[in-house]
Amino acid sequence: QVQVVESGGGLVEAGGSLNLSCTVSGLSFGDYAIGWFRQVSGKERSAVSCINWNAKMIYHTNSVKGRFNISRDNAKKTILLQMNSLKSEDTAKYYCAIEKSTYCRLEIDQMAFWGQGTQVTVSS
Repeated sequence: QVQVVESGGGLVEAGGSLNLSCTVSGLSFGDYAIGWFRQVSGKERSAVSCINWNAKMIYHTNSVKGRFNISRDNAKKTILLQMNSLKSEDTAKYYCAIEKSTYCRLEIDQMAFWGQGTQVTVSS
């Protein structure tokens, strides 16, 4: 059984930092690209960042470029999303999701597995 578990969310002041972790079990972690999405209540879920299987290809949506970093530790089966210079518009529930392949596509309806999400709230 595949499990995807996010952690690290919380309340932070604008300009601060948070690190989100995604730990995966039940599959061959190194064979899949993994992405982060976020969703504000009442709005559609949107892609934030993605990292392919060997970390050679990384994607960030424009609004987080230069502020967020994504990395992976295949031995620990963990993805880390480092979020710096946080803004109030980064407030959302953040979800970790597993692609069906080694590369990033970030198509919401094509992701293989999802976590339950972790809330990030940035106060201004």
